Amino acid sequence: MGIVTESQVARPANPRRRQARGERRIQQLLDAAASVFCRTGYTSASTNAIAREAGVSPGTLYQFFPNKEAIAVELGDRLTQQMRDTHGAAFTDENAALPLGEMLDVVLDPLIEFNCANPVFLTLIRSSDTPGTVAEEHAALHAALQTRVEELIGTYVPELAPERRTRIATMAFALFKAGLELILSHEGEDREAYIAEMKHCLYGYLAPVIGTEAASARH
Repeated sequence: MGIVTESQVARPANPRRRQARGERRIQQLLDAAASVFCRTGYTSASTNAIAREAGVSPGTLYQFFPNKEAIAVELGDRLTQQMRDTHGAAFTDENAALPLGEMLDVVLDPLIEFNCANPVFLTLIRSSDTPGTVAEEHAALHAALQTRVEELIGTYVPELAPERRTRIATMAFALFKAGLELILSHEGEDREAYIAEMKHCLYGYLAPVIGTEAASARH
């Protein structure tokens, strides 16, 4: 049996280290793109501006992304997956069984936190030049979120007619999106105040329909 040298032992780790370095570089470029997109808008952004923001040469950027559109698609994919994970953590059976006020806190807070931490998500969606795949994934995410809201309402009032449940979910989601616009346009104490106002609006809208008690206390 031959002798295993130190270089032979260390060699298998090298591809993983290279992969880790590559992933860090990709994340660095995506973070830079997010900053540039938010500051200038997607249409006006350029790969040169993104490279400058990341502190790398354009050539380095092109090693990972062939153009701005590819950056937007990758950024959109990652944000969409993060948002799906956020939905999964917010819309749980345990949360759906809480009294209305508590339920709104535990469902809305993660969604608001995600959007405040990633304002580029809405920047990409609002741009008419954003690659179509980003818009398609967002539309699917939007539909999935509304379905989760409908299911949540059904937990509280299972006897509600399906068409009425859909209308209520659509209106509640519209109120959330309108409130989110105001929340994202403010900071600090003003942002917190608008978060509270959004919750007041949704509480006032939903309370007469689904009640304020825990769902488990009614069935």
